[in-house]
Amino acid sequence: MPTIKQIALSIGFDACGIARAEALTEDSVFLRSWLDKGMQGDMLYMERNFEKRIDPRVLVSGCKSVVVVLMNYFPGQKQNPSAPRIAKYAYSAIDYHFVLKSKLNELEQKICAVYGPESVNTEKQHIFVDSAPILEKRWAERAGLGWIGKHSMLIHPGLGSYTFIGIILLNIETEYDSPITSRCGTCSRCIDACPTNALQNGSLDSRRCISYLTIESRNRIAQEFNSILSGNIIGCDICADVCPWNVKWAKSHSHIELSERTKSDGSGAKNTNSMLHWNIEKWQQLTEKEFNEEFVSSAIKRAGFKKLKENIEIITETKNFK
Repeated sequence: MPTIKQIALSIGFDACGIARAEALTEDSVFLRSWLDKGMQGDMLYMERNFEKRIDPRVLVSGCKSVVVVLMNYFPGQKQNPSAPRIAKYAYSAIDYHFVLKSKLNELEQKICAVYGPESVNTEKQHIFVDSAPILEKRWAERAGLGWIGKHSMLIHPGLGSYTFIGIILLNIETEYDSPITSRCGTCSRCIDACPTNALQNGSLDSRRCISYLTIESRNRIAQEFNSILSGNIIGCDICADVCPWNVKWAKSHSHIELSERTKSDGSGAKNTNSMLHWNIEKWQQLTEKEFNEEFVSSAIKRAGFKKLKENIEIITETKNFK
């Protein structure tokens, strides 16, 4: 009988770990303090379903195990260095949410085929990819898949932090993995590199994070940040790029599902019209029609055309995209 982790790896996930479902007592204290300080910014959904967020057994009745999978997304190609910057997670033509959920559904089907249909609560949503009140990174850490670095991201020993996280909540018990010790030590490169000082006192102030400012916030970016966006218009990789563990472990992914957009003839040949090759003029001239066509299934579409154009305007005016 194959183990759950063996099944996950056979489907194409890069890593899998399992943790016992229980209340995250320490995280509840930290999260409450973080919310009370307003560090969630406009992400008001973070304030809802607090009890579910800290205990998966409240989220899904009967839950006994948290299965966590990772999928490497570090790209093999680089973006035009003189163009506005897009975070690496958004390079692929297909939004990673769709890719991971498809694979997670396949994983669920195979788990149920081996361990029985009672393995999951079919009356509740139990598959998650950034889509529910659940602390994905903490569960990944508890499942032995790495540690949460000072940049607030999971660092997997062997993959680094350029990984997507998916979760399945199971109503069966199984063998569990043990957390590993943080290896950040006294290193503070991510903290020192953040141009907006978003990493402070062991936590991330979303209101100052470039990823939040360029995507999550519905408001125009405040003037105080305009000259320090470092050319980023969708997300930011600065703190991850400087991490010594990423320098050591990050390697190009092998997932065809996370490929950049190919030529319209489907040939897969190098596409010089790909977003990665665009220059500043192309981004400035992008129309809403072109935006909807180019990013029809992309994670970039979530930011919206208006927000993207605002961000382009800001980094162009301040000339910090070079």
